[in-house]
Amino acid sequence: MKKHNFIIIGLAILLLGALLYIGIGNYKDNREQKQLEVFQQGAQYGYEQAVVGVMNIASSCEVVPLTSGNFSINLVAVECLQQGESQ
Repeated sequence: MKKHNFIIIGLAILLLGALLYIGIGNYKDNREQKQLEVFQQGAQYGYEQAVVGVMNIASSCEVVPLTSGNFSINLVAVECLQQGESQ
């Protein structure tokens, strides 16, 4: 009888350990997923703010220099060029 109790207690401890291991793994995965989503939302917000900023500067007929690595261009709103031609 005592042998059966030890086996049952041992199996219960193993089951509890397995459930705890799985639960911790799921918790970590969910936490990492949330962090990734927050990072992506922040990056998207940054992109949107950069585009809005460039649009605001360009709409005031100022030249906007854009650089990425070794590539660089100057951006001007088409409306500003058309205004210059009509004057």
